[in-house]
This record gives sequence, structure tokens and C-alpha cells, in this order.
Amino acid sequence: MVAALHAAGIEVILDIVPNHTAEGGVGGTTLSYRGLDAPAYYALRSDGHDADITGTGNTLDAGSPTVIRLVCDAMRYWVTALGVDGFRIDLASVLGRPGSGPFDPHAPLLTAIAVDPVLSTVKLIAEPWDATGEGYQVGGFGVAWSEWNGRYRDAVRDFWRGHGGIGEVASRLAGSSDLYRISGRRPWASINFVTAHDGFTLRDLLSYERKHNEANGEDNRDGTDDNRSQNFGEEGETTSPVRAAARLATARAMLGTLLLSTGTPMLLGGDELWRTQRGNNNAYCLDDETSWVDWSLRDGALAAFTARAAAIRRGSPALHRDRFYRDGEVLWWHPEGRRLGGADWHGPGLHTLGLLRGEWLLLLHAGTDAVAATLPPGGPFTPELDSTRSDGVPSGTRPLNGGSTITLPPRSLLLLRAP
Repeated sequence: MVAALHAAGIEVILDIVPNHTAEGGVGGTTLSYRGLDAPAYYALRSDGHDADITGTGNTLDAGSPTVIRLVCDAMRYWVTALGVDGFRIDLASVLGRPGSGPFDPHAPLLTAIAVDPVLSTVKLIAEPWDATGEGYQVGGFGVAWSEWNGRYRDAVRDFWRGHGGIGEVASRLAGSSDLYRISGRRPWASINFVTAHDGFTLRDLLSYERKHNEANGEDNRDGTDDNRSQNFGEEGETTSPVRAAARLATARAMLGTLLLSTGTPMLLGGDELWRTQRGNNNAYCLDDETSWVDWSLRDGALAAFTARAAAIRRGSPALHRDRFYRDGEVLWWHPEGRRLGGADWHGPGLHTLGLLRGEWLLLLHAGTDAVAATLPPGGPFTPELDSTRSDGVPSGTRPLNGGSTITLPPRSLLLLRAP
């Protein structure tokens, strides 16, 4: 499989879970490690019960030499024998918490992986949290690691539902230097995402304000309640053409935001096809059509929009740069026709911003009403991607002069290019 994907030009990142096993707690079924040598494998309290920071009752002890050897041997095998190109590590903060104690980016297991002569040459992506507050470590890993940027996800979701100021989302659009520069990392260390296999699909993010996990058998207690979602006035699927169009328009704006942000974009498979799990945000336990891709329901226009945005990104170095911006390299623009500054960044009333970097001008408007926006000086600016169009192709490509005023429709993204 890996060889076939490589032949097609596709790298393989293996998702692994070296933080807990399938055995359950001390009172559960003994399958393997617990019966061999529980103290050598598991983080235990003084009373012999599990020190549980994974929420599963069987947290491996990242400070144990036995666990370090087990994890590193397995990862080396997957690289050397099977040829994978890297790893995404589930609940990776656990690997930096020996004995389930405080997080240390230089903990033995994280260090062993980062300095291994084989593993240090592949891509290492951390999910930088676990099941506890102490484990939330976005930005806290060492220089060898990229991270799922949970703050990017939250900021983009909040912006497109009209919550909060623009300062947070601006930092995430520009690569999150406040999180990654201090440890010597580059913008690619920020794995930007809006949705993932954990949580809502993009369609459900814009169709449900609460989770609907009844089919999972846990009385809807499982899965996160912090979804930052919106339903446009109707929970679930809709027969309203207006509501359906508003959801799709916002989806295109969010996909465009993701693919045009500095950092490494991560797209949840099926979002570009408008896949739904009918409000279930924790469907891993259901081996049925809930989490399957129904290709007969594929939205070809949304896939075309996604492809256009990805092609624009791929074709312009300015949109996937590997260095953080310095002062003067970007211009943050207010729709009134001036630089953003001062109170603009923190006030809750502004839902529109512009970002000029290189030859690209990105305009984002999350308001529910249209707004007049004056373009920066310079130009002329030619529209290249328009989220109000089903496939992203602008209705007109007439260049717009710098300083001219245009109208941004509700919940819209517009990308323009200068010579």
C-alpha cells in the first residue's frame, strides 16, 4: 500500500496511539501488558490504580524505559520495513508526562523520538493535548515537532460565526508565530485545520449547534460539547434553499480560509464532498454508514471550489512560505480603507479584515450583512477566488483599482491578485 501511494506521489502519515492500550483499568480485562508487568508499562498511583490522563483508564508511562523501547521500536519498524513518511501521534502530550505528571517537552520519550537516527528524519505531528487541562500544550512541543493547532481551529470557527475580535484569527492566518517562533520552528509546524476525524464534519459544523451521539450508546455523553458550531436557524438537515445556500457559502469561506492561511493545511476527507455524520461528533465506534463516504451524494461544485483554492495555494510561494512574516511584510487592512491598529484588534464589533502579502490580497467578511470595503492603494487587483460562487470562479475578472470601494456579501471570502 505504501509503495503504491508513493508511486502516485502521495506521502503516508501513520496515525498512532502510543499513550494507552485496550486493556482497561486495573479492574478490567487483562490482555497483554498488564499481565506481563503492569508497573513497567502503566502509570500507576501509589495505591496501584491507574493515573489516568487519557480518559481510558490505561495510560502508558512515558517515563518507563520499557515503554520508550516499545514505542521507538514500533515506530522504527514502520519507517524502515513499511516505508511510512511520518506519524501523527494521538494525545501526544501524554508522551511528555512521565508517570502522568507535569508536561515536559524534553521528557524521555519525546526526546528519544526526536533524536533517534531514523525517527528524526521523518515528519512528526503531535496532537498537543490529552484528557486533562494540564495536557493542553498547543505551542509547547520542541523543535522537531509539528502540532495540530487547536487554537487555529477555534479561532476560524469563532470568526465565521461572528464571535470575538479579529486579533486571534489574524495571528492564526499569519502562521501562529506567537506559538511556534520561540521554539525555533517554522510556519509549517502549525497544522491548520477546521475539522478533523474527532468532531463534526464541515457540513455538520454548519448544520448542528449541539452533538447528536445517541447511536453511540452512551446517552449522548461522549464527544466534545465545545463545538463552536452554528445551524443557521434550523437544527440538522434543511429543505430551505436559502438556509442550504448560506451553509454552503460559509463552508466555501472556511475552506478558502484554511487553504490560504500560512502554515500546513489539513483537510478532513469528505468535507470537500459535503459529507455528513448527521450531527454525530464521535462516530469512531460505529461501523456503519454514519461515518462512511456516500459517493452518490458528492457535491461536485464544492469539490471544484476546494481544488481551485488548493491549486492557487500550490502555485504561489507567497501562500505557502516557510518563514514567519517580519514587520512590513504584511498589511492588515480595515474595510474603511486604512490600516488596522489599536482597538481594531480587540473590539467585538469588527467582522471584516484584509490581509495583503506579496501580490495577494485576501478579504474576509464574516458579518451577516453586506459591507462596503475600500481596497488598499496599489493594484490593480484581479479577483481570483470568490466564495460566493459555487466553484470559486469569480463572475468577473476586471481589475479593480487600488482605493476603489467594493461590496463584500455576507459571510464571504475574496482573493485578489496584483501584478
